[in-house]
Amino acid sequence: MITSERSKVRYKSHKHCCKSSIMSLKTFSGRALFKFVNHGLVALSKPLSARDAVAVVLGPSSARGYYNNTGKPRCPGPGGAAHVRVVDLRSDTVTKPGPAMRQAMAEAEVGDDVMREDPSVNELQKIAADMFGMEAALFVPSGTMSNLIAVMVHCRERGDEMIVGDLSHLHIYEQGGSAQLAGVHATTVTTLTDGSFDLEQLESKIRHGYPDPHYPRSRLICVENTHNIQGGRVLPLTFLQEVRALADRYGLSVHMDGARVMNAAVAQGVPPSTILQHTHTVSVCLSKGLGAPVGTMLAGPQDFISRAVRCRKALGGGMRQAGILAAAGKLSLLKMVGRLEEDHHNAKTFAQALLDCDPPLFAVDMAAVETNILRFRLQETSLSPSEFCACMSEVGEGEEAALGQGIQVLMYPHFENSVRAVWHLGISPEDTQLAIRKMQFVASQFLKDKVRAQ
Repeated sequence: MITSERSKVRYKSHKHCCKSSIMSLKTFSGRALFKFVNHGLVALSKPLSARDAVAVVLGPSSARGYYNNTGKPRCPGPGGAAHVRVVDLRSDTVTKPGPAMRQAMAEAEVGDDVMREDPSVNELQKIAADMFGMEAALFVPSGTMSNLIAVMVHCRERGDEMIVGDLSHLHIYEQGGSAQLAGVHATTVTTLTDGSFDLEQLESKIRHGYPDPHYPRSRLICVENTHNIQGGRVLPLTFLQEVRALADRYGLSVHMDGARVMNAAVAQGVPPSTILQHTHTVSVCLSKGLGAPVGTMLAGPQDFISRAVRCRKALGGGMRQAGILAAAGKLSLLKMVGRLEEDHHNAKTFAQALLDCDPPLFAVDMAAVETNILRFRLQETSLSPSEFCACMSEVGEGEEAALGQGIQVLMYPHFENSVRAVWHLGISPEDTQLAIRKMQFVASQFLKDKVRAQ
């Protein structure tokens, strides 16, 4: 029994958004489901269960929050639309290699990389080291492995300690691998809204009692640029300079989780080496906005990389004829960096459309929209982020008549009761306009239902 007007609005609005998809999910077993690939439709050969249908649209986990990881979008689905466009804003990890990248992979010269004999990998590593202003670089399968290797090399004794932001990807989304596999303890500092730390608090976290047996030994400071949870924020160069000075004063190393540092470089209008001069080592992902299918570059001093090679092997990351993947990585670094500006522009365009919604339904800090990641909040407590994402991901009742087609926009409920959307090379300005139209339709339907309930 619904006992409040606010509950009535939430129930009726979400029921309106999801009614058509509930029916379609009930009948999935009797029809072929269409799997969405890029902007086309590929028919699956066998029917899927309702649970599998939801996974096709939103993925196996729709909530990416940390403390508020509750509540899943209900009943997303195609809704039986004859013509549906999908705009996938879940992450820049969903990018796919284009024809030029696939050709480069097919034609790549290869060798045994564990023996350091793969010419394509060796060339990629030299390109990355030169671009980042580092002595050497290492091709690693994933960003999580790259960060773990960095921690293992910097913190060479079990019981060493690293200082990380409490909202950092390394601390939250990498399964505690530093403790689980490397025996490294983490102490946290508060992550500020721009992704930086308070330097006095950071300094207070540095241990001074070594070799007192009661305490771990401070070895490493980790920063994240751009900052994922804080919405793609770019760390100020002055902050990085001050962190490095603090680290040098106490004999610590600075590692940057720079999964999206190329976005930061584009946003600040500087080469990545200008940013990375303030760090000892960096991990740079090739398979996000840069569009490669696999891979991360770990870069730093030559002796660091020599030890990193051993750690990579121990973690199972020593690949053999990896030049096929390295060829994609070379194209990413040499050809795909400049176009990141388009992603930043598209994110800002969508953010402005959220602000322009009348009456105001969304809260956005435009000054915080610096790169390709957008975080925004709903100002209506009767519409949760999970419910909003569910409505955006399905074709609602009357949508085709109103918009001329069905539009499914995929995004995630995120940290602190917000919604996250990420732009990438698979999303054009036209796709962004489709996402705006869908957002406006969902907002108008919600507000109509709210008026009716009053």
